[in-house]
Amino acid sequence: MSKQRYASVWDAIEGTPVEAENMKLRSALMVALKSHIARSEMSQAQAALVFGVTQPRVSDLMRGKINLFGLDALVNMAAAAGLRVEMHVRAVE
Repeated sequence: MSKQRYASVWDAIEGTPVEAENMKLRSALMVALKSHIARSEMSQAQAALVFGVTQPRVSDLMRGKINLFGLDALVNMAAAAGLRVEMHVRAVE
């Protein structure tokens, strides 16, 4: 049995490189939003008001339900929270 190594867990579990890249970006945004909530010591209800979403939506974020969030929604939430989202694109090595 050969042991294949992956750069990311998403590379290992997603069906295509396209899906893996999308999941990497979504997970990074979700981690940043969760960190922002923790640093700001906001309740889920307060975060919902800031992000412009419902409290159950923030609960989904906090529980890591990544499949419920698209990139657009996460970027919108970050921008509403006053966070700056940057993207770097480079060739695959």
